[in-house]
Amino acid sequence: MSSHEPRLSQALRELLTRQRVGALGTLGMDGAPWVSLVPFAVDTALRVLVLHVSALAQHTANLRRDARASLLVSQAEVAGEPVHALPRAMLVTQAQTLESGSEAELSARNAYLQRFPEAAHMTALGDFSFVALTPLGARQVAGFGAARSLEADEVVRALRLAP
Repeated sequence: MSSHEPRLSQALRELLTRQRVGALGTLGMDGAPWVSLVPFAVDTALRVLVLHVSALAQHTANLRRDARASLLVSQAEVAGEPVHALPRAMLVTQAQTLESGSEAELSARNAYLQRFPEAAHMTALGDFSFVALTPLGARQVAGFGAARSLEADEVVRALRLAP
């Protein structure tokens, strides 16, 4: 962490590196919102968030039909503590299914397995694929009264995805 780095940028990066699941918002065939709980990883080489999805999942079909998606990541709730100020971020993204065996897919696989080594056996299953979520912007709430909107480059910078 740089001492020059803004506090909210640091908080965003920490949220996305500490939390391992998020609520993925996609658009159904009828245009209705669809939300699924998904594990995700950060690929610093590709500058994307990575999902490992099954072809059988509704969110996968939704992403293949319409690549617009959002991912809401929140700090875990603590029993007995107020929830209204939980740190959270909603990232607006563009999804892309990565071609099997491509350099991008190998990079995404490495990032995902570094975070979820227990999922190695699932990466060999034929109906699963890696999806890259490219950040287009975000809305961050870092606590009560600490909220901001971010452009894509700010999200990338906050994640330290940019060189």
